[in-house]
Amino acid sequence: VTLVGETNLPALVAADSSSLYARNVLDFLKLVLPKDGGFQVPMDDDIVAACLMTQGGEVRRK
Repeated sequence: VTLVGETNLPALVAADSSSLYARNVLDFLKLVLPKDGGFQVPMDDDIVAACLMTQGGEVRRK
């Protein structure tokens, strides 16, 4: 039997998912922290809407 592929696949999957998570967090921070130093959260943005748990004291997502 000859196996073709990465021999350390579990470690590579973990590293890839960690990199993807870090990139998504960085993209989100770039969205809410503009270059001028102000803090703004565009509530109509799809990424923000998908991450929003509460708003105005009401639970939006369980």
